[in-house]
Amino acid sequence: MIHHVRPRRLINLIALTLVWCGLWGDLSIANLAAGALIAVAVTAIGVGTAGTGGVKLLPLLHLVCLVIVDLVKSTASVALEVVTPTDRTDEAIIAVQVPIQSRDHFLLLVVAITLTPGTAVVDADPDGGTLYLHLLHHNRANETIEHVERIARLACDALPLQPNGAHP
Repeated sequence: MIHHVRPRRLINLIALTLVWCGLWGDLSIANLAAGALIAVAVTAIGVGTAGTGGVKLLPLLHLVCLVIVDLVKSTASVALEVVTPTDRTDEAIIAVQVPIQSRDHFLLLVVAITLTPGTAVVDADPDGGTLYLHLLHHNRANETIEHVERIARLACDALPLQPNGAHP
């Protein structure tokens, strides 16, 4: 018997598979197969979901583009720090309170922030909704907090969740 896969589920499966390959840094047959299996397993049992939801492509595209732009900008910034003879870093650890509505996307936030060189999540309290970030430049703390809030808003917009039993 052939089951039809809903377009939203297919998008979720593809996205999770590509994230898996991205985390391994290799788009190989083995990573595609492993990522697909894990994506099917995770979506089948509903790991980490408070309910059902969907994917909104435009906000998801904005989120992905934002993370890619951040990655490029921050990589250039860190590379410049490494090659310049003077050390202009002023490292700090800051706590960022994640808005309550975005706590269902906590892991996504951790990954999106950690993918960006120069800013790394060093600890997280999912129950309290707090991320502890290492910054290379303390004077960018307020800008970083605003940026994390923007990523959180985009995650909520791109991957909205409805309570169990509700249909979009």
